Amino acid sequence: MAELHVKKHDPKAALRANLREYIVTYVFLAMSIAFVLLSGRTLPDIFSQVVGRLSRNLFIVLALIIPIIAGMGINFAITIGAMAAQVGLMLSINWNLEGVPGLLAAAGITLPLAAFFGFLIGSLLNKMKGQETIGSLILGYFANGAYQLLFLFIFGSIIPLSDKVTIVGASGVANTLNLMGGGLYMALDKVWSLPFDTALYAVSALIALSAGALYLVKKISLKRLIVLAGSAVLFSLLVLLVPAFNRIVRGTSVPMVTFLLVALLCVFNVVIMRTRLGQKFRAVGQSRAVANASGINVNRVRIIAIMLSTVLAGWGQIIFIQNLGTLQTYSAHEMVGLYAGASILVGGASLNRATNTQAIVGTILFHILFTVSQDAGKTLFGNPNVGEFFRVFIAYGVIAVALVMHTWRANAAWQKKSPLQGAAR
Repeated sequence: MAELHVKKHDPKAALRANLREYIVTYVFLAMSIAFVLLSGRTLPDIFSQVVGRLSRNLFIVLALIIPIIAGMGINFAITIGAMAAQVGLMLSINWNLEGVPGLLAAAGITLPLAAFFGFLIGSLLNKMKGQETIGSLILGYFANGAYQLLFLFIFGSIIPLSDKVTIVGASGVANTLNLMGGGLYMALDKVWSLPFDTALYAVSALIALSAGALYLVKKISLKRLIVLAGSAVLFSLLVLLVPAFNRIVRGTSVPMVTFLLVALLCVFNVVIMRTRLGQKFRAVGQSRAVANASGINVNRVRIIAIMLSTVLAGWGQIIFIQNLGTLQTYSAHEMVGLYAGASILVGGASLNRATNTQAIVGTILFHILFTVSQDAGKTLFGNPNVGEFFRVFIAYGVIAVALVMHTWRANAAWQKKSPLQGAAR
């Protein structure tokens, strides 16, 4: 215990531990800075692009947190939730539903479909405990085949649809569905939009006031109050008083309702972990054997975690598609799980630990690289297509590194416990 106490207060040891824990995040930070410089693009342009990507991708990434805490690794089967969302959007277009009501109808259709699929996914993953990450990835590929069959041969022939969504002169749903004609394009984003600086001042004031209220009811410490309120004020002053920062954010608008939904999901992730169900998630994630011995129905808790994740991912896909404006019927869902998983891992999450902050930081870094990789590839190799290949390489590479590091840490922890267990015997 004394040795642990010394290490805890040793700055060098703490720094080494931090580097080991967040090595992927630091590498991505360095790469992001290097690629921004190589791309030659202006900072206001990059900033505007990243804000847009955050508005349509962050909700899906946050949907991964609950299964990770429940010890189920990266839920790549959120791809199936995205498929459910695309069924909902297709039917909204087919029924000529427009604007926010059309999106709400799609979300309503997504809810039971994604919940049912989540139940099936969770039940299957309970049969492959310890291999959930790989299992969910394979389930996504399997479900993709069923999805293609549904949209090519069942919709439009067995299940009649209007000419608005079907292939003219054949059966099946059209390859591309346009949301612009039906009024679904940016229906959520356009409800309320503010310039970035105005939105920052409003959010900063809200954070400072909320922190003050929490301090008064003794929910947070004085130190926490100072950190939250001070950070909010500092960011606002930087944008307000420093011309360089003001030039970067000028011209960028923020879809407030979209980011409000993201904020609500962050709050949901925090609040649910303080409930009895959230404590069960943590208990199951830390040790299934101990949780089972405590009377927790481990399989049921794991199924609930996957159901929540799948439904949330489906709603996130609706946010993504309405921002994009077109639904690529047969391919829009394919990379959802891969890119969301890579994003949260970039932020410092592992296969058994994740937070809102890690999801947000990872999404920012990952999509900075996405924004500038083509231009950086052109600068380095004279070919922008290299940047496209680099995106996929990075996504798979980050996931592979996370799997290796998780296995290495698990083995190291087991080796530390083994001598103690041997001595106990």
